[in-house]
Amino acid sequence: MAPRRLLLVGEGNFSFAAALSETLYASTRVTATCLQRSADVAGNPVARENLRRLRERGTEVRFGVDCTQLADAFKPQHREFDRIYFNFPHCGRKAGVAKNRELLAKFFQSCKDVLADEGEVHVALCRGQGGTPADKPRREWHNSWQVVAMAALGGFILSDVHPFGCEAVPGYKCTGYRGFLEAHSCHPVKTINEKLIAELGKAFPLKRLKCSFPLLPEGSPSVLTSWNCDHLSAAFWISLCEDNSNSESLTSGTTQDIEDVLELFSEFSLLKDSGRDSKQETHEEICGQTKVCLRPSLLVHVQAVIQAPDFLPGSLHVLSAPVFRKCHILPFTMPAFHETLFILGFNKNLKDSYLQSLLDHLKDTLDSLLNQTLLEGSKLSSSVEFVFQPKGNDYIINVKSHNFGSDCAKDLIIGSVATSAISIVHKDQCFMFVSVNLDLLAMLVWGISDWRMLWTFDHRFLKHFVPGKIESFKSYSLYPPCYVHDISFWLDEKKEFDELEFHTVARAVSQDTVISIQFLSSFQHPETQQVSLCYRLTYQTCDKALTQQQVASVQSQFRKEIQQRLHVTPR
Repeated sequence: MAPRRLLLVGEGNFSFAAALSETLYASTRVTATCLQRSADVAGNPVARENLRRLRERGTEVRFGVDCTQLADAFKPQHREFDRIYFNFPHCGRKAGVAKNRELLAKFFQSCKDVLADEGEVHVALCRGQGGTPADKPRREWHNSWQVVAMAALGGFILSDVHPFGCEAVPGYKCTGYRGFLEAHSCHPVKTINEKLIAELGKAFPLKRLKCSFPLLPEGSPSVLTSWNCDHLSAAFWISLCEDNSNSESLTSGTTQDIEDVLELFSEFSLLKDSGRDSKQETHEEICGQTKVCLRPSLLVHVQAVIQAPDFLPGSLHVLSAPVFRKCHILPFTMPAFHETLFILGFNKNLKDSYLQSLLDHLKDTLDSLLNQTLLEGSKLSSSVEFVFQPKGNDYIINVKSHNFGSDCAKDLIIGSVATSAISIVHKDQCFMFVSVNLDLLAMLVWGISDWRMLWTFDHRFLKHFVPGKIESFKSYSLYPPCYVHDISFWLDEKKEFDELEFHTVARAVSQDTVISIQFLSSFQHPETQQVSLCYRLTYQTCDKALTQQQVASVQSQFRKEIQQRLHVTPR
């Protein structure tokens, strides 16, 4: 007999609830819930349509329900659910394994308050996250979500494991990654991208392409081009393991789990044969590798685009997607951002005219965008320059900005323009590639002084942005406190110290609460000749509270991490 009462928690756009409700007996009662408020969900057209379908079927819908406090959401007479569903739980973009374990533990403990005596809890996880022998590939226990142990905290045991079948719930779409660039997004990164593409589309025919998977296998032809080696030197490399061996599953300073990355970007399709299941194909290809990297630039996809049979010379081919790079902790450098890449092919005899035309239109478009928030009669707050780079025979796109006060960088590089690279020869064709950092451009246009704000879940950020309208952003967090901690350590004489890796570890351990790292001094012991370095770390958040006790805990963990990863000895 089908369950009488079902509870769905953590619904994003209610697509699972809408699809499931149409497969059940009429006697089955479904209660669909989400953490967001009704007003936050109403802005998504997909969610609105799913909610309409649910209400037509008489399904109960509740907003603002915390799945870790279910007893607070349901009165005693409205509990006793026969089955509770939680699909692909995740705390948020910057949450690590420990935070997601905590979420599962609190969820299971909450379930026992509202579950019927013989009820069941169904949790859908990505491959490997559970940490059980059934997971393929199987992660090391300490690097998994430890679902069995977390369930035990609520008094539950694992009784069955089976694949999540999307075909059983047609129309379901996981919303774990709220893509900035997806169709219904009102995020400023999406807005600025659409405006940029629309303006350049007035001068050149456009062809928009779907971007490929963000993971690149070691030895992939797209990775090994000589002209993008600078980007690859700052790439996040990830080692994969198939079993519960002692090898580390994540290396090079990144704390994001491989399956989290696969889930995060599962919605992107591939520049591959559309007749095959490209997501599954790439997942299998990636899992068969021992080492992969997160793409550091969309330039790694250039060869695949221009060698495609349907490439059209004279048309502007457009790719837009997230990219990832190791970087020092500075106000306007970010480890993950959204990039748009324009690729233009043309007869090599027309190179000068095409190049000048593209640069002119690009400068006009960028200047117009960067000065949209000016008051009438005000002087230009930003101006765009193309700075020629003789060694690379290309240009950097430089913006002189005064939007953030005198203490911030005045010259910011928001992109680059390159002509045909050495390894790309296509008969008599010449190529130009324009790369733009959309996140940095959006910060300049709206006056957003902290890149981390772009990744916040706080509804107070997104409600500021209205489609088609650009107004200067005003932060809702005033005078956030700063906490300063110094750290000194002895270097290992046998290993070279990597300062970039030091910054990367600090960023990962602090979950981007470190906003500045300043080198203070070095000291060499007069007898042992051993060298010690001293750095100052400044902690501050832009969208949430941060206490002195939390910072002290992070600093303590940071000391342990650099000792393990960088082979230094904290003093």
